[in-house]
Amino acid sequence: DASLAEANSFSPSMPTSPSSMINQYKFEEEPELRDLFITVDDPESHITAIETFITYRVVTKTSRSEFDSSEYEVRRRYQDFLWLKSKLEEAHPTLIIPPLPEKFIMKGMVERFNDEFIETRRKALHKFLNRIADHPTLTFNEDFKIFLTAQAWELSSHKKQGPGLLSRMGQTVRAVASSVRGGVKNRPEMFTEMNDYMETFSQKINVLDKIAHRIYKEEREYFNEMKEYGPIHTLWSASEEDIADSLKGVASCIDKCCKATEKRMAGLSENLLPIIHEYVLYSEILMGVLKRRDLIQGELDSKVDALASKRAEKDAITEEIGKLEDKVECANNALKADWERWKQNMQYDMRSAFTNVAENNLHYYEE
Repeated sequence: DASLAEANSFSPSMPTSPSSMINQYKFEEEPELRDLFITVDDPESHITAIETFITYRVVTKTSRSEFDSSEYEVRRRYQDFLWLKSKLEEAHPTLIIPPLPEKFIMKGMVERFNDEFIETRRKALHKFLNRIADHPTLTFNEDFKIFLTAQAWELSSHKKQGPGLLSRMGQTVRAVASSVRGGVKNRPEMFTEMNDYMETFSQKINVLDKIAHRIYKEEREYFNEMKEYGPIHTLWSASEEDIADSLKGVASCIDKCCKATEKRMAGLSENLLPIIHEYVLYSEILMGVLKRRDLIQGELDSKVDALASKRAEKDAITEEIGKLEDKVECANNALKADWERWKQNMQYDMRSAFTNVAENNLHYYEE
């Protein structure tokens, strides 16, 4: 689609080799600049009379002065990650908070304790925390620090504290803006373009998600049929002496094809499906961020309208408008900076995922 290609500024001059293309976009200097390293590993099942749940070990290593120690090890369950995400959204309503994997998978709750699902979730939680750690603003959030360092009882105690000032402000914005009718009047053109971009992006990434899952499903069905097809030729060779060697050769070839197909399926499930689905979730998050920015704009618009209709209380409303103008400016600047950063990461992730799949396919067909 030409409009989307223009909007996301993909370079028309792509390197010919998939490997060289991926290497071109690797940020080699990035690890040297980092001072916070987080690992999520060692999933552990817990069974109580009330519920069964998984906890994950979160290991943090840092050289930052605001941390009391250089290394921490805590255990966290999925609900703790959800709490962290909600606190980040409260504190930074116009920043792009990374997505978390969904609580349950499509096939049903029973499967959320199998090894494959737990490993997929562990990788997603690891990526979630590291995306926050790499973010120039979110990485210094106090709740994030508490999440990484507090023992279970300390975190539980911290969770019970009431919502902060920023959260209450956010509720006020929602309450005021919900009374505004007819949408936002004075939305800057840049944010209208962002909104249009995200609507197109959301539509296309959801189509890609469906296609990728369909390809994987077809590949699995092909693999399952091949697994039955090979042994049939081996059995057949026992009753056909004249062509026994040929039939065994075919069976051997089918077995090799099976192994190559299984490897290709693993590449799809590990490298393509999770990346595309992460950006399906990101598209929902971006739409929410843009709506929250519009709510702040809506509150400003309503105060400007109130000033025009009420000459009494003029000074008080003028002061409120000044504060809201500052707030809208802060929200706009935060979102603009995060937007460019998110788009760069998205393009890098997409290039890497698709070139990786292309290389896997090349190796598969060569074999």
